[in-house]
Amino acid sequence: MVDYIIIGGGSAGCALAARLTEKPDVSVLMLEAGPRDTNPYIHLPVGFYKMTSGPLTWGLTTAPQRHANNREIPYAQGRVLGGGSSINAEVFTRGCPDDYDAWATEYGCSGWSFREIQPFFLKSEDNDTYSNGWHGVGGPQGVSSLSPPHRLTRAFVQACQQIGIPYNSDFNGPRQEGSGPYQTTTRNARRCSTATGYLKPALSRRNLAIKTGALVKRIVVENGRARGVEVIEGGRPSILRAEREVILTAGAIGSPKLMLLSGLGPADDLRALGIGVAADLPEVGRNLHDHFGIDIVYELSGPYSLDKYAKLHWMAWAGFEYLAFGKGPVASNVVEGGAFWYADRNSPTPDLQFHFLIGAGVEAGVPKISSGSGVTLNSYTLRPRARGSVTLRSAEIADAPIVDPNFLGDPYDLRISTEGVKISREILNQSAMARYVRKEHFPGPGVSGQTDLEAYARQYGRTSYHPVGTCRMGGDARSVVDPQLRVRGVEGLRICDSSVMPRVVSSNTNAASIMIAEKASAMILGNA
Repeated sequence: MVDYIIIGGGSAGCALAARLTEKPDVSVLMLEAGPRDTNPYIHLPVGFYKMTSGPLTWGLTTAPQRHANNREIPYAQGRVLGGGSSINAEVFTRGCPDDYDAWATEYGCSGWSFREIQPFFLKSEDNDTYSNGWHGVGGPQGVSSLSPPHRLTRAFVQACQQIGIPYNSDFNGPRQEGSGPYQTTTRNARRCSTATGYLKPALSRRNLAIKTGALVKRIVVENGRARGVEVIEGGRPSILRAEREVILTAGAIGSPKLMLLSGLGPADDLRALGIGVAADLPEVGRNLHDHFGIDIVYELSGPYSLDKYAKLHWMAWAGFEYLAFGKGPVASNVVEGGAFWYADRNSPTPDLQFHFLIGAGVEAGVPKISSGSGVTLNSYTLRPRARGSVTLRSAEIADAPIVDPNFLGDPYDLRISTEGVKISREILNQSAMARYVRKEHFPGPGVSGQTDLEAYARQYGRTSYHPVGTCRMGGDARSVVDPQLRVRGVEGLRICDSSVMPRVVSSNTNAASIMIAEKASAMILGNA
């Protein structure tokens, strides 16, 4: 028996396991359904383009999206040690302070205002460029500046300035709005996932055990208390027990699925599937929301983007440059530049985020250029209003859950999304990009008016891999977890991942998930 069992070795799980075992008299067992992070593409920054589908994801698709032409949209979620931090695009953004202040004031999450959680961001960070009140040095999470950014990234940032989006050297500083190169979760030109930054230095600790390939079937709840888990390894079930707590860090899809399979959720729904009710928690699996990304692709007039490295001789050169100097296309995360800006200028903080990719067809579902080179510009609404759900398909652990983000389910989301496409086009049509661009490849000039843009958004928009909210934290009795991240009505059980966010942050979500784990470890160990 161990003190704590952590279910899920993703962004939050790895960070939490490392922090808890810093205390030598605390024993931890972390369970991960996927394999170790041995795939070499994980550790190469450019390897992101290989990660959005395949065996290191759960292979999920959404339910038919009724506001997006009933499409079933691929929904990549990491199934490997490090989770999302091992397969994401390594973009380092945290959101704006207003996001966290809203958690505290609007959702009753006392202790989660920006002033109160900022020390945990600083504690996690090892920034190679900044060291000030907004950034930390010496933490487990490597954060690096591009050196130098690709020439197309520089041209993109200049084009943003040409339409009035000012240059911003630090999206995680006092001002979020603007355009510039992203910092990335890399260290020494290699991906720094939480498996690398947090977990690897902790592997020698005798109070930490890790099991990969371990699929948790249910949380064992006895007399209102979580006592352990039933796990399947090699096709055989067994019960593992925790002396103090079971901690769920399986993410915004995995955590509600396991809660429901364990009889922790809406009682009527559970009974309908033949699952015994351990605690009636009506909001488990509710409040799912995500950033809905829409891409445009431009064809270039020459071999300027990373697309040219698909040819063997250029690929060999890129490999040599990386091995010899730690630079070049292999050291790029592809998504080098971005911007935060306004569809609605009355918004107090930016309501759109942009990602500039120096290639075409980098991610699953985005069109390639059949011959030649291209670039991609993605945009999404930062604070979507539509809410969806994660529900069970059956009582069988092997069955994927029904994931329904309800994309574009609110008119606001559609309006802001189409403005994002308009601004994306305006950026790529500026003179700073003109020396490189031949034409708009996708959607093309046939898509022009508002009706066309709305139809385009419904047909081609996709997930931005930022699901949150399905085990909502709050100060009200209906919230799934309280501000200490304790599951209501069940002793000895916490949830410490992106599923507890009451509202998605206005940026990529990985840094916020790590912050949640940092704060959780302090609360669990009594150091908050």
